[in-house]
Amino acid sequence: MKYIFGIFLLCASLMANASGISVSNAWVAATAPGQQVGGAYMDISSQTDARLVAAQSPVSGKVMIHSMTMKNGIMEMRKMKYLDIPAGKTVSLSPEGMHLMLMKLKGPLAEGESVPLKLTFVQDGKKVEVNVDAKVMSMVHHMEMN
Repeated sequence: MKYIFGIFLLCASLMANASGISVSNAWVAATAPGQQVGGAYMDISSQTDARLVAAQSPVSGKVMIHSMTMKNGIMEMRKMKYLDIPAGKTVSLSPEGMHLMLMKLKGPLAEGESVPLKLTFVQDGKKVEVNVDAKVMSMVHHMEMN
C-alpha cells in the first residue's frame, strides 16, 4: 500500500511540474497582532504563457492580486483581475510592485512560520493549481537577505 501511495505522490508531483510553472523565493511579510492584511511575494515563471487568475490561503479570508505604484509621492494600490506570466520570463511579486494581498487575516503571521498558498493559473485553456509554502519574514530580514 505504501508503494502505491508513493507512486501516486510521484505522479502528482510530475503532473504539477508538467505545467512548466515555477514559483520560487516565496515569502510573506510578518504582521502585528490585530493586523487584518498582509502581503505575499514571490517569483513566478512559466515555460509557456500562463495567467495567474486566483490565489487562496487558509490563513486569510481572501487573497487578491494587487499592483502598487507611486504617483506624485502617493502610493496607489489596485486590484488586478489576473497577472500574465509570459513564456520564458520571470514575473516578480514584491513589496514595491505587484503582490498578493492577504485580506481578513485569521491571526498574526509570525516570523519563521510558513503560509500555504494555492495559486490558480490558466495555461493553454486549462486550469492549473500550484501549491506554495511561503516563509514568513520581517521586511527588515528580507531586505538584509537581498
